[in-house]
Amino acid sequence: MKRNNPFFIPKALKSQTKSWNSSTGRNNKGRITAWHRGGGHNKLYREIDLKRKHTQGMVIGLEYDPNRSAFLARIFNPDTKTNNYIIAPTEIQKGDVIRSNSKRNGVQNGHSKSLRNIMTGSFIHNLSLSPGNDAKILRAPGAYGLILKRTKSLAKIKLKSGQSRWFDIRTIATNGVVSNPDSRFRKLEKAGRSRWLGRRPIVRGVAMNPIDHPHGGGEGKTSGGRPSVTPWGKPTKGPSTRRFRVKPKPNVKI
Repeated sequence: MKRNNPFFIPKALKSQTKSWNSSTGRNNKGRITAWHRGGGHNKLYREIDLKRKHTQGMVIGLEYDPNRSAFLARIFNPDTKTNNYIIAPTEIQKGDVIRSNSKRNGVQNGHSKSLRNIMTGSFIHNLSLSPGNDAKILRAPGAYGLILKRTKSLAKIKLKSGQSRWFDIRTIATNGVVSNPDSRFRKLEKAGRSRWLGRRPIVRGVAMNPIDHPHGGGEGKTSGGRPSVTPWGKPTKGPSTRRFRVKPKPNVKI
């Protein structure tokens, strides 16, 4: 999309970016709690309007975001002379008008509305769990929800997982489907691209030393010599589910 789209903006807004320090998989004590993370290219975090209460204006173009797989749309407001980022929906074009907290009925791609003003059967994304909070769900590339039915106070939405949940009808969502739905078909093609993303190599337990893993050690190449376990000795494939039948003791009278 970056190569084929002439409206793709190469540089991010300085006013909407800030430094981003990754944890490299360590907790507040410095211990590794998430394995195989670290390194990677330097990233700047883009401030995105996830509440969608005030962002409105004209779409200038699309941008790549290193912190998510979906694209961002840069919105310019000619009244306030400000720029904002939103999660870009599919089929959005340069020059489209974007409105937030709109009360217009119908399906306007990229417009945010409360569930009360969105038509039943419409696709939505960027949905918050409760009114007034940031959007937490339906933000992944290609994600969308379907409004099944509404009552006076609640709306039933079918999520991408197939689960149906009830939300407050005052909750704000955005019309459309999240952009870049083909990101899951992307191939990294070389190990270096994985390192750029901050993913470190995965080492087999049998290649480690005995101090590092229960499968480690031994002369030459070994296959573990025991059922597969985690570095802490717990079964990786789950505990045994076989039930052993205990034979009753015979009643022997002497």
